[in-house]
Amino acid sequence: MSYSFEKIDLPIRDVIPAVKQSLEDSNTLIVGAPPGAGKSTLLPLALLDCSFLERKKILMLEPRRLAAKSISWRMAELLGEKTGETVGYRIRFESMVSTKTRIEVLTEGILAKMLHDDSVLDNVGMVIFDEFHERNIHADLAMALCREIQQVLRPDLRILVMSATLDMPELSKLLDAPVIQSQGRTFPVDVEYAGDIDFDTLPEMMAKTVRTLAHNTNGDILAFLPGQGEIKKTESILRKNLPDFSIHPLFGQLSPMAQQQAIFPNKQGKRKVVLATSIAETSLTIDGISIVVDSGFSRTSKFNPKTGLSKLETIRVTKDAADQRTGRAGRLGPGKCLRLWSKATQLKLADFRVPEIQEADLASLVLELARWGISGIKSMTWLTPPPAGHVAQAKELLENIQALEGGKLTDHGVSISQIPAHPRIAHMLLISKDHGEMALATDIAAILEEKDPLEEQSGVDINLRIEALRRARREKLSIKALDKIEKIANQYRRILNIEEENGTFDPFITGLLIANAFSERIASARPGNNAQFQLANGKLAQIGHRDDLAHEPWIAVCHVDARDKMGKIFLASPLNPKDLRGMVKEKRVIQWNHKEGILVAENQLGIGSIILQSQTIKNISEAEKSEALLTAIKENGQQMLPLDDAVQQLQNRLASLRIWNPEENWPDISTPTLLQHAENWLLPYLNGIRNQEQLDKLNLKSILYNSLEYSQQQALQDLAPEKIQVPSGSWIEIQYFSHGEPPVLAVRLQEVFGWLDTPRINRGKIPLLIHLLSPGFKPVQVTSDLRNFWNQTYFEVRKELKNRYPKHSWPDSPLEAEAVRGVKRRP
Repeated sequence: MSYSFEKIDLPIRDVIPAVKQSLEDSNTLIVGAPPGAGKSTLLPLALLDCSFLERKKILMLEPRRLAAKSISWRMAELLGEKTGETVGYRIRFESMVSTKTRIEVLTEGILAKMLHDDSVLDNVGMVIFDEFHERNIHADLAMALCREIQQVLRPDLRILVMSATLDMPELSKLLDAPVIQSQGRTFPVDVEYAGDIDFDTLPEMMAKTVRTLAHNTNGDILAFLPGQGEIKKTESILRKNLPDFSIHPLFGQLSPMAQQQAIFPNKQGKRKVVLATSIAETSLTIDGISIVVDSGFSRTSKFNPKTGLSKLETIRVTKDAADQRTGRAGRLGPGKCLRLWSKATQLKLADFRVPEIQEADLASLVLELARWGISGIKSMTWLTPPPAGHVAQAKELLENIQALEGGKLTDHGVSISQIPAHPRIAHMLLISKDHGEMALATDIAAILEEKDPLEEQSGVDINLRIEALRRARREKLSIKALDKIEKIANQYRRILNIEEENGTFDPFITGLLIANAFSERIASARPGNNAQFQLANGKLAQIGHRDDLAHEPWIAVCHVDARDKMGKIFLASPLNPKDLRGMVKEKRVIQWNHKEGILVAENQLGIGSIILQSQTIKNISEAEKSEALLTAIKENGQQMLPLDDAVQQLQNRLASLRIWNPEENWPDISTPTLLQHAENWLLPYLNGIRNQEQLDKLNLKSILYNSLEYSQQQALQDLAPEKIQVPSGSWIEIQYFSHGEPPVLAVRLQEVFGWLDTPRINRGKIPLLIHLLSPGFKPVQVTSDLRNFWNQTYFEVRKELKNRYPKHSWPDSPLEAEAVRGVKRRP
């Protein structure tokens, strides 16, 4: 079949011949093209007749479900076909493909699942990574797996990376791939800065700005906001203020119909205002937009491996994301973008977004690799290697839910990996069979994955949500929020091959199932602290005092934020402690008690950090004590160790030498490095230490200095001396800085009479910055040119200070005068 697109005039057409030729010559290519160039729609269609495909499929990966569906619809429309014929899509729990399908548009997580069925992608000729700049964790995993296949088994497999805002030279180097850039045909966009705004008033400020633009401009308006909360507040205001406009929210959890209404023109011809999250930055084409209002914020989930919790954070957008948003105003003609921040803030924005793999929960990724038989994650070709701490936490979690044993995939782990859910949820669904509560588990899983269907004031008990879901099913009620949850619950019931249940249930079984999925979030009420709970992971969290669960002695927590001191619980279930007997463990614990500042050794009986019984251990070895101290120091050493000014100056001296003399092998003794490798320099000095008072007596400066080789000690004193002798005979300390700035010598003016030239260190390459002080030790002049000071400025200083300090020496010829430490004695 031949594919022709002569009538489709999109900018990407200009580079299609070059793209085809490059893919004939090499198996990997990067294509850069601005939004609206046609890279996501026309380019994949144009590649279908390439000979290297040999009639095999093209898989195109998209970061979002809405984008995957919209792009497949658009390509099918260009072919004059229905979706599912030549072009189809696959997303979680939904697909539209057929035996005729040549292009499958997938969300990125689907590919890893497909690879388990076809580990070499036999029927696939090309994998396209669209909007790769978003650097989702699934995209990075898919890229690593495809590169592995390409390099080991399928050199004929083509990989095409497409983006609008990538660091192209860096990516080209990492992938060893050529780059073809499409210039696109975006129209000029007038960018204005409104100045920084108060985030707390963002919805009101956004609504005011949109209202003003609506009255003073033409065309539809696209406003970017960080999340659903801000969108709904802004929408509520605008519906009252702009009754003649069609107002549409746009975020991932909307129904497909609501999303389409936001994307397509209004059927009544009304002007449109679309209030969107970052989902509208790329891929999606929203018809009619000529004005963009950008709040400058986005919302992202950041994972903390220490707590095992992800925290939703509102952050500033990066420059590449801001440019993407701006480009939305210039697709149809000249446009306007109003940024709700200042030009000064713009200069401070990061250039590119942080890859998700650096901030995400890696449990699913580690499980996928284990299913592939890959335990050495570092051996994979990663564009950004996953952080070691996140990987370690993921492995620990997978061991806890019996998905891994000794780092190897178990049969239970295989079963977990076959369910399209987070490993925690999949584990809960599978073990629910042992309790005869599989239907209850599917309801729990669906509720956990979707937005809370009840209002915040309803309380945190998840059982209220289960009851509402079952009542809606039983009475055949159509409630939007519950309908979405039921759709997912039904998919899980199909996977487990069970029927729905709508009767009563035991809320304590709910707690037990949740405890199996989130064992580190089993929580015990704190004695005397109403509505405060100790979690098994060591964190504290609370719920409202009037909540139904506030007085429960034990709860299983599903959703909790990772605040530093006292977290907030959003969703939980009561828990019967008798059900936890199998989770109670006895362990020997030797650890530092930060609150008391002492080393504690106990035999403990408990669940994680929830201690049910404890008994002091009297006889512990010095090695055990030192190991416990080292662990505490690595985690919290800045609060435990006496890192005083003397230590900081030693650190700064060595840091400066590392910067001034990069060719020399000066050690890194910055605080993070010291804490990470404490065993290399501190271990011998920890013998006998049991409390904070003893730690405080450690002379860290001497310990660190003695950790240097003798030749390094000598060179340090020579190149970056701690003190320098001035003409008065005094030895004055030099102040060094961590980033190699000129060191400061603060000295009273009378002590440097006769000193003509500015002293230099580091083999004469670095002049000291002299802070000349009054007799009262107040700065009177800063100079790196003493000669010029004596000739030009001294007499002005002398005139100003002579009356204030009459007993001190103020000679007419300072270069010939005697330097003195204090008041010059009279003869």
